[in-house]
Amino acid sequence: MVNVPPTPFSAPATPPHAPPAPLRIGPVVVDPPILQAPMAGYTNYAYRQVVREFGGAGLLATEMIAARSATWLETNRGEHPDRLWGVQDEPRPLAVQMWDNDPENLARVGRRLARDFRVSVVDLNFGCPVRQVTVKAHSGSWLLRDPDRVGEIVSRVVEACDGVPVTAKIRLGCSDDCRTAVEVAQRIEEAGASCLTVHGRVAAQFFSGEADWGAIAEVKRSVSRMPVVGNGDIDSAATAVARLRESGVDGVMIAREALSRPWIFAQTAALLRGDPMPPDPGLAEQKELVLHHYDLVCRRFGVERGTLLMRKFACSYAQGLAGAREFRGRVSRVETREAFLEVMRDSFPSAQARASGPP
Repeated sequence: MVNVPPTPFSAPATPPHAPPAPLRIGPVVVDPPILQAPMAGYTNYAYRQVVREFGGAGLLATEMIAARSATWLETNRGEHPDRLWGVQDEPRPLAVQMWDNDPENLARVGRRLARDFRVSVVDLNFGCPVRQVTVKAHSGSWLLRDPDRVGEIVSRVVEACDGVPVTAKIRLGCSDDCRTAVEVAQRIEEAGASCLTVHGRVAAQFFSGEADWGAIAEVKRSVSRMPVVGNGDIDSAATAVARLRESGVDGVMIAREALSRPWIFAQTAALLRGDPMPPDPGLAEQKELVLHHYDLVCRRFGVERGTLLMRKFACSYAQGLAGAREFRGRVSRVETREAFLEVMRDSFPSAQARASGPP
């Protein structure tokens, strides 16, 4: 393993106002080069539909699925995971992300995603830092300590997917003492991956501190053929455009900020085109958006389960709005449709402008 120290952020790769080239992931053209991050528990079909309606995201992604669970469900019940809800019928391009540490199991699930679900991209997760995936399953970011193993997994899945592009998402390493991103990226490229996304933190940080975009730029410079997407701390359209232009990456992936502002993709796309940035929707529109999202969730899971699932989405939408604390306190306890609608009517934040910091 090679320990790579943090690298100063530098090296603009394009003129300041040049429109970016489309991102090409094998035969898939991602235009604009703005990607919606896969986020467990959030980026299901209902959320992706909301993002799609606003526009601006060049590639959408599912929540990550556990390959071994997917195999068990297919073998024992003839079913596929809830997280693949909507995948077969929704518009393309669309990526499905999966995780495991067994090359054969990942290859089996990747083959089915490519052949039966006809997904645009099969993505491998080597970045998840949560204990259930790392310590308990020796997967996700745990594998960054073994670049050769990562390369073996990617190679096997590329072979199984038979032309459908395979991508990977990594962090900078397991810890600051074990920054292996450059070596891992080179193994991933050698194994035939079509694109790599790099989150600018080590796994031990989870989401604390700041994303190291200098290190992301270093990973980009370390590979020769494979496009690289940067991810981490993109909190506005302006930040997304600046990171894309200044770091030399081929695309940007937006994650947590898009949970409260799914229109950020459209705003970023407009800035990249040189157009005026659309304003945030007004309060009445945001309220209707939450209700629309709720309806989409209930259509799939029924009202009872849909109401419980929607609580976290409603809390996300309120982030940064004055009055959000009271609203989150109430909506996080609702259990019925009537209660949810009452809270939306009485307590959805009343201020038009988003606060500059946490409410």
